[in-house]
Amino acid sequence: MSTEIRGGAELPARRESVELQTSDGLTLVAELALPLTADPVATIVALHPLPTHGGFMDSHILRKASLRLPALADIAVLRFNFRGVTSPHGTSEGEFGEGIDEQHDLSAAMDFVKARGLPHPWVVGWSFGTEVALKFGRAHDLDGMVLLSPPLHRTSPEEVAAWAASDTRVVALIPELDDYLRPAEAAERFAGAPNIELVNVEGGKHLWVGESQTYRVLSEIVQRLNPAALPLPTVWDGPAA
Repeated sequence: MSTEIRGGAELPARRESVELQTSDGLTLVAELALPLTADPVATIVALHPLPTHGGFMDSHILRKASLRLPALADIAVLRFNFRGVTSPHGTSEGEFGEGIDEQHDLSAAMDFVKARGLPHPWVVGWSFGTEVALKFGRAHDLDGMVLLSPPLHRTSPEEVAAWAASDTRVVALIPELDDYLRPAEAAERFAGAPNIELVNVEGGKHLWVGESQTYRVLSEIVQRLNPAALPLPTVWDGPAA
């Protein structure tokens, strides 16, 4: 039976609840989703939006990436709750670190990726998650980063400019109607790192609500991690999850 791929449709994958251990002694709640039978061709390390405004590992774009991309694009997806954050998966230890202490959470995720031998890691940060990525991503061996709705609230001009010397590929999706950073200002704010690719999304909004915006975001991610899987199908004819 064919299934329309939209909303919370769950496609087949190997899903594992895991724990990440930080260097400052915290245990973080996480989930790893892998292709059902194939080896993954690339890995997403997902950094969620602002915890104090409801962001967590199940924020909808990151959850849909986990529900769809292992099956549609042979991509592994590692999601986790930053320190002090609760989701249906559980609560990570610690407390909100203002985007500073979360560097240890990113490091714990990257240690897990290395320990599991997961290939070609890309950080996918959304809103607050982009701040952690931009501030601390250069410390890690990444193939690239995809930044969704970067607000640049916590990232300094110097931290942006530091990426100009990096070989890591960085792509920023800038919603036309963003609440914080729209295309014209983004071009100015990212000018210090001209190697960062800015993708202006017509009609896009900060929260990427609706299936058309979800499809666009996931397609942009897959374009970088496994372009052979495009275009992403909108109907699933395979086995049920």
